[in-house]
Amino acid sequence: MAPVDVTVMGAGVFGLSSAYACARRGARVRVVEWSHPGAGASGTPVGALSPHVPEQWNPKKQFQFESLIAAEPFWAEVEATSGRSTGYGRVGRYQPIADDKALARARARAAEAETLWRGRAAWRVIRAAEATGLVPEAPSGWLVHDTLSARIAPRAACAALAEAIRALGGEVSCGAEGPLEGLVIWATGYPGLAELSADLGHQVGSGVKGQAAILAHGAGAVPQVYADGVLIVPHADGTVAVGSTSEREFDDPYSTDARLDAVIARARAVCPALAGAEVVERWAGVRPRAKTIAPMLGRWPGRPGQFVANGGFKIGIGLAPKVGELMAALVLEGRDDIPEGFRVEASL
Repeated sequence: MAPVDVTVMGAGVFGLSSAYACARRGARVRVVEWSHPGAGASGTPVGALSPHVPEQWNPKKQFQFESLIAAEPFWAEVEATSGRSTGYGRVGRYQPIADDKALARARARAAEAETLWRGRAAWRVIRAAEATGLVPEAPSGWLVHDTLSARIAPRAACAALAEAIRALGGEVSCGAEGPLEGLVIWATGYPGLAELSADLGHQVGSGVKGQAAILAHGAGAVPQVYADGVLIVPHADGTVAVGSTSEREFDDPYSTDARLDAVIARARAVCPALAGAEVVERWAGVRPRAKTIAPMLGRWPGRPGQFVANGGFKIGIGLAPKVGELMAALVLEGRDDIPEGFRVEASL
């Protein structure tokens, strides 16, 4: 058997996108996962790929914008290579506007988006009466409608990435451990942040629990909604996902409770069309949050030939197209294009 060039520990979306980018460059890749692709936080049912607001621009927002723009061709290629659907669709997003002050701010952001997004997407202010699909309650009668947001089915996307890696000659080993052959990328989520913290003698991040649910409601390819702190994402399989909580302290990473009930209730209040929708699944998992809140990418300090791709937190799947390319360039070519704030050292 040919030697492995790159071992990727963890089959979440950061590990899989990094492995896929390496395999596309001709590297022989092995992904090692204790359970199955998307077993951790990447298995969330929500799948909202949405931008930060177009103001107070910074490298993190620019990186996210570029990755969201790259998402459509990236996921189309993954689907073509794997023969599997990812559930991707650039459906846009509605956000209700509360009052006149918020309306003025939304219009200012629309003007900013014209410059910052360079005509590749729009941040519009529209009357709620003009909206279709899952229309949120809007006290002012106005909504923000951005055309950059997209949906994806995270579990399907992880499964498609795994199959695409295999199609390119790589290996995805589930229920396995090591060995660590060749160069190594650690993409092991919140347990990986704990291991990195222990190794460096410094707390570099932690896990934040999130709870989400899937409702039986066929909304079609309509904009997702963000309102009252809740994400409401219509999926192509005739369901709508809602989430998520943010819990810094928890006893059981995988249990759901009354906090999820409250999220579901808020989603139904925001979108009355969901009032009678049956809850078909309740989900909980722990998202890796780096100390900086930004992704944590780069070399593992003190471990030559080993690298870290972690800290996706709430936006990891939206950043996956660019994260994979950055990691492949660093690992295989020694080219370091990682933004300063994303480096491991930024959390030390």
